[in-house]
Amino acid sequence: MSFSSADTTKASNRPPVLTNPVRYPQSANAPMRTKRAVLLLIMSLFIPGSVQTVAGNRRLGRIALRVTFTVWALLILALLFFLINRGQFLNLLTNQLISLLLIGALIVLAVGWAFIFIDTLRIIRPVLLAPGLRAVIPAAVVVLMVVTSGGLGYTAWLINSGRNAIGNIFGANGPDMTPVDGRYNFLVMGGDAGADRSGRRPDSIIVLSIDANTGKTVTISIPRNLENAQFSADSPMRKIYPDGYNCGDNCIINFLYTEVTDKYADLYPGKQDPGAQAMMDAAGGTLGLTIQGYVLIDMGGFSQLVDALGGVKINAGGWVPISGAATADGGHLPPEGWIAPGEQTLNGQQALWYARSREWVTDYARSQRQQCIQAAILKQMDPATVLTKFDAIANAGAKVIESDLPQQQLGSFLDLAIKAKSYPLARLTVGPPDFDSSFPVSPDFTVLHQKVKDLIADKTAPATSKATTSSAAKPAQGSTPAKAPAPAAQTQQQSSQSQAPAVTKDYLQQLAVNGNTTELTSLLANNGKCTPG
Repeated sequence: MSFSSADTTKASNRPPVLTNPVRYPQSANAPMRTKRAVLLLIMSLFIPGSVQTVAGNRRLGRIALRVTFTVWALLILALLFFLINRGQFLNLLTNQLISLLLIGALIVLAVGWAFIFIDTLRIIRPVLLAPGLRAVIPAAVVVLMVVTSGGLGYTAWLINSGRNAIGNIFGANGPDMTPVDGRYNFLVMGGDAGADRSGRRPDSIIVLSIDANTGKTVTISIPRNLENAQFSADSPMRKIYPDGYNCGDNCIINFLYTEVTDKYADLYPGKQDPGAQAMMDAAGGTLGLTIQGYVLIDMGGFSQLVDALGGVKINAGGWVPISGAATADGGHLPPEGWIAPGEQTLNGQQALWYARSREWVTDYARSQRQQCIQAAILKQMDPATVLTKFDAIANAGAKVIESDLPQQQLGSFLDLAIKAKSYPLARLTVGPPDFDSSFPVSPDFTVLHQKVKDLIADKTAPATSKATTSSAAKPAQGSTPAKAPAPAAQTQQQSSQSQAPAVTKDYLQQLAVNGNTTELTSLLANNGKCTPG
């Protein structure tokens, strides 16, 4: 049999026999096409570019695979770097230039991955699928694009939020802070610039002393009414107050920030916040520490930060009033509300008042509550909370926090904060219960310096020491300790207590309305007690 040239030409124009169902789905049966569609989606999910290599544009596939394998290699290297040197890894991640490049790379990857999924859908050819799957497969592609490309885009957005917050909060790149005697010492202030005040006054003054290797942290609370605060040896404020901040009633440490900002800013040339620098000098000289940086929190916006965290959990020891409006004589109208004792999740407004309220109690009770709020926030800063609420936390922080910590070390300090969560937070208050109630008025700085050294060296518990026992708890010289009440007296005392009205919000509010300060002072005496929830 012979073939004519016409027959040969006709044969050459026929399509080849399509025996590869991955590349040529029309040659496969319906079940095979379904399996093929699912397989191609899985391949594009885990190995972007593999579908194009085996069933589409091979050149596009090779490019995509190179990108995929490069990303995998970089992720493995990043993981190893994180495990070997977490602090330096976090420093890179918080670097403004590196974070900008990372944002750009994530956006490019998000767009590229979305294009790969769209091309995969073209290769699948939904029209060849069973009628019931023709809508399911495109819907699956959309879901996978949201999870992958959307996830990359969301990550880029979060990194950009953090990048903006870092730029707004922290000082520009400068010299690295180095540990002093193996520790970093930072001053944390809660500043309040209310309408009834002249300038901003830091009512909350807390020093964080952090072990540079372990992250173990000590917090030292300085009361706002501390007198004769000392300045560090190199402080320019020694020219004004060579013997300490001792100009009389207006020279409690609470007023120093405003005075320096208004009168002596020229003593701190080139500093963005001279008042904060002076407070660092005073805190350092007072405690015998070298303070290397500060964080200033605007208490007026503190509630936004707590709300961004989803509230703060505490175990409150006693009732705390939410003060009413100030009156002309320096007092307050009856409270607008009360924070009850027990386990509480405080919203931003409640947490603000829990930290600042001092009606019918001493400043020292407030200092204890401030330390408790601080510890509770640190406890809640777990990775899951930070990740899920990061944008809100970053935005709130950018509005209420100011600091001179250098940006290039933020990762190292964040690493120390992570390490600190493994240790209990040691505390000291320069006043009751750790010192006599008269100590802040007539401080003995030699005793205080030694107490700070002992606390940092773990030689003493912060609330137990002969040197720090309140004189109120000691019997007068020559007096005889009181004997335990006789059983009859005990019975009478118990009977009297059983007849006392229950302490409720309504009862406390009525006492406030009646102006019964004596009873309120007695009932609220324990409201400084608090532990993180």
